Amino acid sequence: MIFSEKLQLLRKNKGFTQEELAEKLNVSRQAVAKWESGQVYPDISNLIQISNLFNVTVDYLVRDQECMINVSSDTKTDLDQLIDFRLEANKNTYAAFMNETTSTRFDSHDYQYTNGPFIYHDTYVGGEQFAGQEAIWKDGKAVYAMNYLGRVLKDKFSGNFLKEALRKADKNMPYRGPEYYQSGEYLYKCKVAGDFTWFQGYEEIYCNEIKVYECYFHGGLMH
Repeated sequence: MIFSEKLQLLRKNKGFTQEELAEKLNVSRQAVAKWESGQVYPDISNLIQISNLFNVTVDYLVRDQECMINVSSDTKTDLDQLIDFRLEANKNTYAAFMNETTSTRFDSHDYQYTNGPFIYHDTYVGGEQFAGQEAIWKDGKAVYAMNYLGRVLKDKFSGNFLKEALRKADKNMPYRGPEYYQSGEYLYKCKVAGDFTWFQGYEEIYCNEIKVYECYFHGGLMH
């Protein structure tokens, strides 16, 4: 993901308009619009302001590829195991119509999956407008959580297509679904800022180029 895409995602996740962001950075709305369209790049002082405002590093903002965390090989192994389990749980719960369990809250929908020391639990409330959280425990200790909030925008939305797209998640995009997936008249897109340790993202579905669904999410590792 390049800078212009990251800036749009960070701004929208904060709920800022271009005008509001411009005011906070003491620049013109046209400057923000040009940054987000990729026409120009902010100078270092603006990058530092953006970094402080959204609590991300300048290094993350200026690097085109997803930032990789610098950790020991042992930690990488632990992280790889966690990501593998999250993908495995994803293909054995909501996205696969499997392992629904007893509600943990009033009128909630819950899914649970276990393998070895790992336990995955996903719970959400609502229907066409919904909110929920998925979490993972290892040896009884919480190690990962992700919150999400989404809504259906048009009648042409297909829950089956959403589940199909979510099952296509891989190690490059282990958060919700893949960056891009298309089947017939439906198109799924997902953008993420950050990495598995700390991230925020946005997914959307189009039917014949009309947006029918959107969902914001954020999460990371628990310490």
